[in-house]
Amino acid sequence: MQTIKQRLADGQVLNVAAVGRIVHHNLIQMIGLQGGFHALWFDMEHMEYPTEKLEVGTLASRSLGMDSFVRLAVTDYACVTRALEAGAGGIMAAQVQNAAEAEQVVKWSKFHPRGCRGLNTAGWDAHFGRLPAAQFAERANRDTFVAIQIETLSALDEAEKIAAIDGVDLLFLGPADMSQSLGVIGDFMNPKCLEAIDHLSAACAKHKKPWGVVPVNPDYATMCVEKGCRMISVASDFRIINAGLDAICKNYGKFFA
Repeated sequence: MQTIKQRLADGQVLNVAAVGRIVHHNLIQMIGLQGGFHALWFDMEHMEYPTEKLEVGTLASRSLGMDSFVRLAVTDYACVTRALEAGAGGIMAAQVQNAAEAEQVVKWSKFHPRGCRGLNTAGWDAHFGRLPAAQFAERANRDTFVAIQIETLSALDEAEKIAAIDGVDLLFLGPADMSQSLGVIGDFMNPKCLEAIDHLSAACAKHKKPWGVVPVNPDYATMCVEKGCRMISVASDFRIINAGLDAICKNYGKFFA
């Protein structure tokens, strides 16, 4: 399985899917069997579910060759390490306000000497105790994926500083919250939103860091990729369900009158 970090290092544009409301191994496997998705992310910012469900979800994702990461409201170090020990390949921190908070996220995600993550070899990422502690720590520091969401004005202002942080692998634009922060809720093609994209793109280009986005439509996705975006999250559990329902209603319209 190619990891997210390996794909980014290879220069690929990653197509990722998200699950949050409907976290079930069958749906995750259906996404993987569809093909074309390189990774999957779990939304634990807006939803909360047991560690066991995340463990099963990451297992289902790996079974179809998809790496995974977890979006978190990063309020303490424990939520970060629990996600990684459950089998996720990385984390994405939501609602980060500035570079100092981004630096703290990296420290919580990395072992000594880069960070202060609590060392526990009992999880999946240490093969349930089968990896020697020093080998585990070295590999985790090298391979763990860390993304920072840019969705507040203060984070946007410090995008260059955040992109410059060693250990931040990707900056991820949150279009919905960014439009809210800019006072143009839902107007994703507003000049203010487009300026934010350009600012983020320039910051990432300067520090040779990739960036990602949840595109609002195919044209938006194309625009972002042309501006250097390397990760697009084009599908999610609720979008998949709604698209399927819309297709059924369209194809069998006379039966829905």
